[in-house]
Amino acid sequence: MTDLAIPRRSGNRAAVLGNLLLLLSLVLLALNLRNLLPVNGWMEAFVGFDPVNLTQLMARDVLMPRFVMSLLCGGALGLAGLVFQQVLRNPLAEPGTLGVFAGAKCALAIAILWAPGALALGWDIVAFAGGMIATLVVLLLASRQGFSPLSVILAGLILSLSLNAFGSMLMLVHFEALSDLYNWEAGSLVQNNWKGVQDLLPRLGLVLLATVLMTRPLTLLDLEEGNARSVGLSLASVRTLAIVIAVVASGFVAGAVGVIGFIGLAGPAIARHAGARRFRDRLLAGPLISAGLLALTDQGLVFVSGGMEIPAGAVTAVVGAPLLIWLMRTIRSSQRLPQTSGAIVARHSCDGLPVFWIIVALATLAVVISVALAVGRLPEGWHIALGDEFGDLVPWRLPRVTAALASGVMLAIAGMLMQRMTGNGLASPEMLGISSGAAIILLLVTFLLPPLDRITMMGLSSLGAGLVLVMVLWLSRRSGFSPEHLLLTGVALSTVLGSTLTFLVFLGDVRVLRVLNWLSGSTYSVTATDAMVICFLAAGSLVLVPFLARWLAILPLGAATSTSLGLSLGRSRLVLLLATAALSGTTTLIVGPLSFVGLMAPHMARLLGIRRPIAQTYVAATIGALLMVLADWIGRTIAFPWQIPAGLIATMIGGAYFVALSFRR
Repeated sequence: MTDLAIPRRSGNRAAVLGNLLLLLSLVLLALNLRNLLPVNGWMEAFVGFDPVNLTQLMARDVLMPRFVMSLLCGGALGLAGLVFQQVLRNPLAEPGTLGVFAGAKCALAIAILWAPGALALGWDIVAFAGGMIATLVVLLLASRQGFSPLSVILAGLILSLSLNAFGSMLMLVHFEALSDLYNWEAGSLVQNNWKGVQDLLPRLGLVLLATVLMTRPLTLLDLEEGNARSVGLSLASVRTLAIVIAVVASGFVAGAVGVIGFIGLAGPAIARHAGARRFRDRLLAGPLISAGLLALTDQGLVFVSGGMEIPAGAVTAVVGAPLLIWLMRTIRSSQRLPQTSGAIVARHSCDGLPVFWIIVALATLAVVISVALAVGRLPEGWHIALGDEFGDLVPWRLPRVTAALASGVMLAIAGMLMQRMTGNGLASPEMLGISSGAAIILLLVTFLLPPLDRITMMGLSSLGAGLVLVMVLWLSRRSGFSPEHLLLTGVALSTVLGSTLTFLVFLGDVRVLRVLNWLSGSTYSVTATDAMVICFLAAGSLVLVPFLARWLAILPLGAATSTSLGLSLGRSRLVLLLATAALSGTTTLIVGPLSFVGLMAPHMARLLGIRRPIAQTYVAATIGALLMVLADWIGRTIAFPWQIPAGLIATMIGGAYFVALSFRR
């Protein structure tokens, strides 16, 4: 397992910490009960219950089952996270990072729309099936890299983003049919009776029993694989059964209350840092701490909300993001992205025909643009516009095609600048949370300020992207911008965005539909003026590339080498930071915070054998433009008459691309 900087402490301290959290949650429960009933009326509410007394009803059938449900769900998620971490030897594994919740969401959406009979089995069964399939895909992808922490995180992140994009696409098309799924995704622990507790308790009891019976095999997983086999342990059987148990626990919780993020990570992580080194100690302390954390969070929300319902799942995600970043900084990075020197640094360049590939990419882009402008769907079927009809359609289609093209160019250049600046082939605005940071700023502006024009929004979005980019790089500076640190920071910021949006959806604000459409990356509302501005910015970024060529060639070599070659690190990084922020902020406003184009386009350019900075950047920009124009056309035609945002389509294309690439490796 990845080394952790843990001081030697008694394992009992972790259990004491868990009990302390439970005690604090009980104190908050008592305060909430006192707000409903006087202390001398508590006994009567539970023993001499009067069904006509509303306050007694609230205390007995609303507040108390909610508290018990928080303990059950927190403990189950802590148990699932602990088992995942033990099996995968990855202290960052939990249901959220392994795609369990994203798979559960998609499975429930599909069941509601096309297989409602499956819901008769229970939401938890459907959620378990979706989570199990997603987990198996993540593990299959990560198996090619030996289940290293970085590969598991990357596979889980890509699959989660792709599945969430698919789920968002379904929600946009079938908003009314899937409205209940929005409330489920918020992770609310609200209960109206004891039925939910009565249904969940025996199921989790069986999960706990199965885990206890597997204590010895799971403990032996701490040994090296050879030593574990020498004592008769079947590694494949133990790991498979343990993963099934963890997914079952996660699926039961997701089916009962929805998505509760980071609780499965927090409990085992805090227990380990509190001194619980042995698996037996963590098996007690991890679920105990998770249960205490969730109960304390939920009762705290009840206490401070003043009657306003705030879903616990949204709050745990916001609180868990800083925890993930802190935990990330305690891990001694043992991995670096393989083949960095070959992938980013031009030691053995194969640029014999860079002009050829640029011509091929431009020709393909021209064909795609022509198709996007001329080909569409009508109620009667597919249609190709020619002559006067084509001229009538161009004013309507050209602005969105231009916006998609320019956004693809800027995302690709932003990804290239980040990868060259950090020497990390996984760096991109989407993966590092830069676009999510810009989206959070715009989300706040939408709800707190009066409507603003698009140019002002672009400026605010770029400011948000710049602030987040500085924070991400500052947090990762000690690790030398290691892939796992950068990725986990992106996961944390993306989670904050998702939880904030989920909370707003849960509140039912009418403005949330506009925000959802924008965050999905729709070019539907782009005007001719908007397209001209975006195209001008994209052209400016292309002109800027040759002036940055020397910096882009030297920076991947490292700080020491760059300084010895006379490069001013402060000035060069500042310029690249400003350029990346402006590009990321502008494109986020047009195509949303997720698309994978900033990661995919530079990667595809390298696969073509192009290594030199200028040629690689221009080819990547052309590929990025091609991908976004293609995504916009697919989104306009695939579900006619509905419009699927280009950002969602690009995310799904990118996810499929990296899944296929992982299988090839």
